[in-house]
Amino acid sequence: MSLVRRAVPEDAPEVLRLRQVMIDSMPGSDGSTGWHEESLPGLRERLGEADGDFAAFVVDHPERPGALGALVVGTVDYRIGKAGNPRGLAGYVFSVATDPEARRRGYARACMEELLVWFRERGAGQVMLTASAEAEPLYASLGFAHKPDPTMILRL
Repeated sequence: MSLVRRAVPEDAPEVLRLRQVMIDSMPGSDGSTGWHEESLPGLRERLGEADGDFAAFVVDHPERPGALGALVVGTVDYRIGKAGNPRGLAGYVFSVATDPEARRRGYARACMEELLVWFRERGAGQVMLTASAEAEPLYASLGFAHKPDPTMILRL
């Protein structure tokens, strides 16, 4: 029996807590949490959609009932096809976090493996993510590689 399960709407507050753990670990991050309350209803709705383009996989915290120990979240997007991904379905991993008290137990890897199965089941031809230096060995061991992509962002 796997420790990993699909997150459900009741997990939403803990999903946000672990997402904040991830955000807080990034250089130059905004540690404010005021956005959590506004984000919660939409997250609960998305966690309740079993067949949508959004999924979160979690491991329950081993020592704290009701808390999550690890989290991965991803989406599947359509982009015009290209060589190597002719159907144009792309997975994107945007939150991977482990509670500081539950680290070094393989939980993030187990959650990532489940998310990759979910991406394959939906026909994603590629999966993208942004890796911290600390997490890069995990992603490399799962087959992720750097690509020469000059990504830019505009905040609206």
